[in-house]
Amino acid sequence: MKPGSSPLETEFLSAERAPDFVVAHQHDAFTHNELLTGVLNAMPEGVVILNKERQIVFANTAFYAVAEDDVELVGARLGEALACEHNNAMPAGCGTSKFCQTCGAAKAMQSALDQRRDTQECRIARSDESAGNALDLRVVATPFLYSGEAYALFAVDDISSEKRRQVLERIFFHDIQNTAGAIFGVVEILDSLEPTALDIWHEYGAMLKRASHQLLEEIQEQRQLISAETGDLYVEVMPIRSTHLLAEVRDIYINHNVAHGKHVLISADVEEVVLWSDAILARRVVGNMTKNALEASLTGATVTLGCTKEDEGVRFWVHNQNVIPYTVQLQLFKRSFSTKGYGRGLGTYSMKLLTERYLNGRIGFASSPEEGTTFFVWLPLQPTIEQ
Repeated sequence: MKPGSSPLETEFLSAERAPDFVVAHQHDAFTHNELLTGVLNAMPEGVVILNKERQIVFANTAFYAVAEDDVELVGARLGEALACEHNNAMPAGCGTSKFCQTCGAAKAMQSALDQRRDTQECRIARSDESAGNALDLRVVATPFLYSGEAYALFAVDDISSEKRRQVLERIFFHDIQNTAGAIFGVVEILDSLEPTALDIWHEYGAMLKRASHQLLEEIQEQRQLISAETGDLYVEVMPIRSTHLLAEVRDIYINHNVAHGKHVLISADVEEVVLWSDAILARRVVGNMTKNALEASLTGATVTLGCTKEDEGVRFWVHNQNVIPYTVQLQLFKRSFSTKGYGRGLGTYSMKLLTERYLNGRIGFASSPEEGTTFFVWLPLQPTIEQ
């Protein structure tokens, strides 16, 4: 904060920043210590030294590989250096928005500046996350004194690849094991039937067909997500009728195990719109919204799908009667975050990735006790999709 200015607002950590000349003096104090900088630059992890205003006064060589290329690190805060998508949510920047309340890095910083060593895991959705550039970090913050001033030594280990592999493996094996188990169960029943019980054979044959289709869908979904993150996903643009897409999604999930005892309806006031997009990816996004809504709903509840024309595009939406807790709302769309247990959280992240990187659309949600929860995805009528 500049002298004479009014205090900046904050919803979490302190908003004040040190004057530029103070930051420059602190930076010089560390860079002139060749032994200290030599040791820090030799470390394989990214390391920054933060002053009590959480500004970077020194960054080692490894940290530059993680940071954004066009950011001046000295004087910046961590979220600004890493291009966190929330670093401009408040005028005072990193650490001061409501989203920072769930940030492991912000919590670790505060612990260190309060003279407590802390280790946290931190998920940072970068401002260019649509290119699959989200970060999963393990951060270790250690307090120390230097020339009579309090600082925090902040080590950053990028565990994105580790987290991605763990989550992909757990989701893949969890889902295909459930579906393969269902297929095996149906086969066992068929094996015990008399050959003359044709009606029952037909009934269980239809169940077997649906389960096999679901298994193939789950394998394809994992393949698509891996390709999307590496930038190798092929996009095929074709005309899509909005109501036809909704009907396809409803038909897929009306017999899905997550819909047991629940209702999947299409709103009566849907608008018939033709858009040009990738039908498979668009169906995947709306399908994931539907699946998430069904998983969040209790037995007997109704999940409603709809679409309307909006701003030279189509707004698809999925509504359920539950409300998303506030702390969960702050972390939706982050890779690895999930309310379903350890290693489960790629549903909302993949929706955002496919929508923004490959379909040139936007995605969001609204949730309140009065209105329930509605997820929406807006797709342009005629997108320019880059391969």
